[in-house]
Amino acid sequence: MHIKTISVCGLGKLGACIAATFAARGFEVLGVDIDPEKVRKINAGLPPVDEPRLDETIKTGHSRLRATCDARETVCTDVTFFIPPSPSLPDGSFSNEFLLKAMQPVAKAMKDAGKKGHLFVCSSTTTPGAVDSVLIPMLERELGGVCGRDFSMCYNPEFIALGNVVNGLLEPDLVLIGESDPAGGAALEQLYKKYNRNSPSIARMSIVSAELTKISVNSYITMKISFTNQLRLIAARHPQADIHTILDAIGSDSRIGKKYLRAGLSYGGPCFPRDNRLLAYTARQAGLEAPLAEASDRVNQRTNEDLVEKVRGMIKKDDVVAVLGVTYKPDTYITEEAAGLFLAQQLKRQGYRVLVHDFAANPSNAPALHEFECVSNLAELKKRSEVKLAVICCPWPQYQGVVLGANTQIFTPWQF
Repeated sequence: MHIKTISVCGLGKLGACIAATFAARGFEVLGVDIDPEKVRKINAGLPPVDEPRLDETIKTGHSRLRATCDARETVCTDVTFFIPPSPSLPDGSFSNEFLLKAMQPVAKAMKDAGKKGHLFVCSSTTTPGAVDSVLIPMLERELGGVCGRDFSMCYNPEFIALGNVVNGLLEPDLVLIGESDPAGGAALEQLYKKYNRNSPSIARMSIVSAELTKISVNSYITMKISFTNQLRLIAARHPQADIHTILDAIGSDSRIGKKYLRAGLSYGGPCFPRDNRLLAYTARQAGLEAPLAEASDRVNQRTNEDLVEKVRGMIKKDDVVAVLGVTYKPDTYITEEAAGLFLAQQLKRQGYRVLVHDFAANPSNAPALHEFECVSNLAELKKRSEVKLAVICCPWPQYQGVVLGANTQIFTPWQF
């Protein structure tokens, strides 16, 4: 199997970047989405979502990139990547609904065209076992064939951070490939060797091994973040303890390293919390426990609660509080499970007047902010003499050394 043409189903924040970067690297790419506006923007050479460097990447590969709402056009491609949402269910597992809806029409189109040998690639995170027990059986029914003989299936999730998706795709540390058969895995490996600008580690394994690997990487990182926050809470009870020097010393040990060993606030976003809970769910389904994953989640929640308690101890009931940074990290507008959003919500529910500011999130792209009075720029905030406390909850570099009104105290747990 030799891959020359690529289709990408799902043109959201990850899918649009995957399609654009493949095209920029010289491949012929077809984007597929049910949203006509995303399709229109791709065909006009415009980014369908807001992500740094996506605009210029689309322009670079525009002659090799087009989009459609018609899944039947995927028949003319060698491989199809599927990146629809896989939302969490109440028990911690991930839904397969959108993956099934995306894959079914593509499989039907392949069957109607009599095409064999297509490579299906799932890039959305799945519950371990879901690809083998749910997605592949559906494809075999729709195609009337056998996986590994009549078509191939790979599980190939990406390890990226919103705000740096383009670089993360092109220069990853790891390419993870779960394969239904060696031919499919080998084809995908050769594709990445042409696609990546660096020479990442390429790990090929069974599909369920790859599903476990994906969530384990994120669960390990959340455990490291929660460890730093646990230590920060302990150090705060000792007046002479400096958490930053402590963590700097710990990170100097090569067995530990400095990445993610930074005192601050809780982890958030669309991946870390969900993947960590998914690992705990997977353990329960196997009749086991995942106490480290569960403890990471508890420490994360305690970190949020500690922030609320600390801020409440610094203000009076009638004081106005400004929350600076309500995204879960810099360079994105995503507020999902962000420490700043949690603080703003809790303070408002307890009767405080809350102002919010962020360099990317606003009510139009982050609906959770509709309930707050949003300040559009820091210059305006400097004029608000009624603000008694400003809390920096997201370490946007623009907040470094920020000076507000004379009556405003600034508090941050971050070391810029």
